[in-house]
Amino acid sequence: MAIRLICLVMFFVFSPLNAHCVPSQKELSSTIQTLYRIPELRNNIDYKVLKKAMVGYYTLKSKGQLKNDKVLTIIDYNQPSVKKRLFVIDMDRNRLLTSSLVAHGKNSGQNLAVKFSNVPGSFKSSLGFFVTDRTYQGKHGYSLRLRGLEQGINDNALVRNIVIHGADYVSTDFIRQHGRLGRSLGCPALPFSQYRQVIDLIKGGSCLFIYKGNQNYVGRSDLLNPDIALHDPA
Repeated sequence: MAIRLICLVMFFVFSPLNAHCVPSQKELSSTIQTLYRIPELRNNIDYKVLKKAMVGYYTLKSKGQLKNDKVLTIIDYNQPSVKKRLFVIDMDRNRLLTSSLVAHGKNSGQNLAVKFSNVPGSFKSSLGFFVTDRTYQGKHGYSLRLRGLEQGINDNALVRNIVIHGADYVSTDFIRQHGRLGRSLGCPALPFSQYRQVIDLIKGGSCLFIYKGNQNYVGRSDLLNPDIALHDPA
């Protein structure tokens, strides 16, 4: 019994999966396939986008940069603003917790977000991986700060006051009247009916991935390098 217990402890201490907090390629594919059985994810997020989000999430988790590794949030700006494009995933149970409409910056585009920036005053959305920071009460009420993790891509998020907050221009009524959502000054603004729920789900140091099929971003992002992110033992 003592020998078996020692062997079990040795396994958990020295196993690559537990040491690095990352799955093998096979395990990653299995997790994504499980999530892709959820109709709302399968119908709204491309498989490649989900994989990129997971790769970055596990990279950050392996580096100890996620105080809250229970959830992963994806905003897919490949989708138009009239569709739900924010998704919060329970990473422990491989299930979708919630989804929501989300606005983009007013200088990023009309119904589609096509331009992105890290520059203060640009009023554009930023792409890449973020970690949720602290909540506070501001001019938009209950809000959540975002800390950009990618140098030159979104690391000015705190300086730019890029936060998650509620907005009256993010609603189905606004879509019916204008054919698109209203736009923010760069923040991923949410409907008043959901913003508190989403903030409370993802606050406290969780991973947020904002994506658009932008090769300039993909080529510059160290977090999307699978050789760094994934450990696949021989």
